[in-house]
Amino acid sequence: MASTKKVAEATKQAVETPIPMQDDDDDDLADEHDQQGYGPVRRKDQKGAADANGIVFQPAEVEDVVIEAAEEDDVPYSKPEFAALTPKQQGARKQLRRVPVPPRRMTPLKASWMSLIQPLVEHMKLQVRMNTKRRAVELRNSNDTEDIAYLQKGADYMKAFMLGFDQADCVALLRLDDLFVESFEVKDVKRLQGDHLSRCIGRIAGKDGKTKYAIENATRTRISLCDDKVHILGSFANIRLARDSICNLILGSAPGKVYTKLRTVSKRLQERL
Repeated sequence: MASTKKVAEATKQAVETPIPMQDDDDDDLADEHDQQGYGPVRRKDQKGAADANGIVFQPAEVEDVVIEAAEEDDVPYSKPEFAALTPKQQGARKQLRRVPVPPRRMTPLKASWMSLIQPLVEHMKLQVRMNTKRRAVELRNSNDTEDIAYLQKGADYMKAFMLGFDQADCVALLRLDDLFVESFEVKDVKRLQGDHLSRCIGRIAGKDGKTKYAIENATRTRISLCDDKVHILGSFANIRLARDSICNLILGSAPGKVYTKLRTVSKRLQERL
């Protein structure tokens, strides 16, 4: 028992006795700290803390993340609004349309030249000129032209005037999109020659143009008779009605029957409106 007490006292004294450290040990710790530096931790510097695969795990500081709940009352974001692209931004190039002028329309073209090109230049910003050598009207788009389709509309407008329509009627092609021009010959309906062809054309026109005006007013179209060719300006459905009436006259129907049918057609059109 006495020996056991002596062993316990010696052990307690050894534990409580401080171990003196030399000044060299502090210098070694300072040198080791200087060698490590403030840069990233290298794997060779942490050989003791690495696992079997040689991966070193270091604690990372994460800032506090605040998660905000979306409010249901918030209005969804509005759609972005972009300005319309100009023809230059769309890649439109300078294009040219050439409309030939027949000899019989040269005098009316000279008489109404200023009123004819006014809507093209002022509203559609097109460049128009008369090529006297080619005897044709040339149209070209400019940098100020807002829509690429204006050039084709202007060409259709000039072509309708060359077919014999009045300038006031041709302007409708520029303002409306559902107007067309349809052309056909009398020979396409019935083969006629000589005086028979002349009498057929006179039957379509009527005395002082009475029959032609009746068809125009009933079907809301415009008709141009150029020799043995017939040109009709209007919408698709109205052109069909006018063409059927003209074809009946060409085939030999009496004008009275055509008038009766036109009255029925005009009543139906009024009921639709």
